[in-house]
Amino acid sequence: MTIRHAIFFDMDGTLLQTEKLAVPAFRRTFDELRERNLWSGETPDDAQLTNVLGMTLAQLWDTLLPGASEEVKVLADELMLNYEVELLRAGATELYPGAVELLQAFYDQGIALFVTSNGLEHYVEAICEHFQMKHLFTDLYSAGRFKTASKKDLVAKLLQDYSIQEAVMVGDRRSDVEAGKANRLFTIGCDFGFAKDGELDGADVIVREFRQIADHIPFFHRV
Repeated sequence: MTIRHAIFFDMDGTLLQTEKLAVPAFRRTFDELRERNLWSGETPDDAQLTNVLGMTLAQLWDTLLPGASEEVKVLADELMLNYEVELLRAGATELYPGAVELLQAFYDQGIALFVTSNGLEHYVEAICEHFQMKHLFTDLYSAGRFKTASKKDLVAKLLQDYSIQEAVMVGDRRSDVEAGKANRLFTIGCDFGFAKDGELDGADVIVREFRQIADHIPFFHRV
């Protein structure tokens, strides 16, 4: 099957207001690691926690748990996922305003939508199911599912797996911009309040509200 037009969306900080979910989940994870005597350090502050969002899982725990064993990092993954799903079901966060409506508009015009996330497979699945948007996506690509070392590799695999004629990359981190440019895609950087200076350098366009994405999709036609 050949796909004429596609949009690749990062999840954290692009579709989902992740900090409302991740920060409390991180805190609970660090609390439990200390309770189990597996970590003696302090919990990083909110800025440090939000800075790691978008990293691969290996990079994330190498940054937050320096010197910890692989077993502790694997446990931290499990604890974090459980807490995030628990918080998600409790209504701790939401998608960015207008996200579902715009995804639906893209879908209705026959544009294939994909998630490309450095998160865990079950995390991405849980978010899409919770917000009842899984049916809008052709596929959900995650580093947790494919064990990719970088977002660039994940996007390359997606392009290899599907026959796509034209695609746009949408994300909020340097890794998203690098993945888009490395794979020769038009790239939209999302600055929704957490991008550091220079974070989105190299993006073809930078938007500050989700609804603005529609203005820069060359194959989307407003009705």
